[in-house]
Amino acid sequence: MSKQIISTDKAPKAIGPYSQAIQAGGFIFCSGQISLKPDGNFIDKNIKEQTKQVMDNLNNILKSVDLDLSDVIKTTIYLTDLSDFQTVNKIYSNYFKQNPPARSTVQVLALPKEAKIEIECVAVDKK
Repeated sequence: MSKQIISTDKAPKAIGPYSQAIQAGGFIFCSGQISLKPDGNFIDKNIKEQTKQVMDNLNNILKSVDLDLSDVIKTTIYLTDLSDFQTVNKIYSNYFKQNPPARSTVQVLALPKEAKIEIECVAVDKK
């Protein structure tokens, strides 16, 4: 199975030795996104603003290969404070209004750049 690196300037560059996403076997595997803007500046605001930026980053990565969030089949959400779950859920549901993907949500001790949230996803390539 071959793999293709996915990279776009509409989402932040990787801040370590990883790719924004990989396309392989009919799937797109998006690396976890934190609330970095495409220019690399960190949005150190409340959980609402961070969640919106994360979802926009994921959507922009998918758009770079002519997909969108409706193609997502699985997400994993990492939160530094599980008490943010309801707030995140409200915002997240705006991005997945119909047929939401499978999902896991876990609390972690810390995230890069002291982010409050990180989300990764897997999408299916319909082509």
